Amino acid sequence: MSDTVHTIPCYGIIPARYASSRFPGKPLADILGKPMFWHVYNRACMCPHISRVVLATDDERIAAAAREHGVEYVMTSPDHASGTDRVYEAACAMGVEEHAVVVNIQGDEPALNPMMLTELVSPFLDDAAVQVSTLAQSITAADALSPDIVKVVPSANGDALYFSRAAIPFCRDGEPARGYCGHIGLYAFRFGALRRFTGLAPSSLEQTEKLEQLRLLENNIPIRVVMTGHKTHGVDRPEDISIILNMLRETAR
Repeated sequence: MSDTVHTIPCYGIIPARYASSRFPGKPLADILGKPMFWHVYNRACMCPHISRVVLATDDERIAAAAREHGVEYVMTSPDHASGTDRVYEAACAMGVEEHAVVVNIQGDEPALNPMMLTELVSPFLDDAAVQVSTLAQSITAADALSPDIVKVVPSANGDALYFSRAAIPFCRDGEPARGYCGHIGLYAFRFGALRRFTGLAPSSLEQTEKLEQLRLLENNIPIRVVMTGHKTHGVDRPEDISIILNMLRETAR
């Protein structure tokens, strides 16, 4: 990589809110004696391309835990409609440069492999035209049928053609030759693209599929899709904690 690659500032921001219909207080859930957000923060700090990682929260209980565990944080508005809006407010408060890369790191991924963040950032290091990136992985035909698993179809150059809860691409005869790609909800933005995204009104397709990334595509902001072989597991409900514990113990061996 050239010297230019190393001069691109890159920041990781972890949105963390206390309210959750399925798991109230989720960022504070105890995992091996530490709050969940600490594990996410710790793993994000392992990515060599990210120079600064910050927790973005609207709740003093989470802020107090961040202080206790030495995690840098930014207080944000409680009125944000999405985690991306919270990330943008935090990025503004941090004084992020216009050409910098901002990584939106999900706060409920305590078993996140730091290599996934490297993969997420890599397109910006190789191509100055990239504005947004995300990850995807190969999934089975059975998984493709689940509306809970978002599918993405990339173009020949790796940009997303479409995201859907439906099984795409539809294959009239069996399965598609390239198989199915399941979307992983990690995003990296150039700061200018993040600002533009948060300033756009929700789009028609976004509201139909309930997928905010479609707002980007409908407004001609391309999303570079990086295929990964690494696995992760989000925490949606308290019972997911046991799965995370097994994953963390496995990686600690």
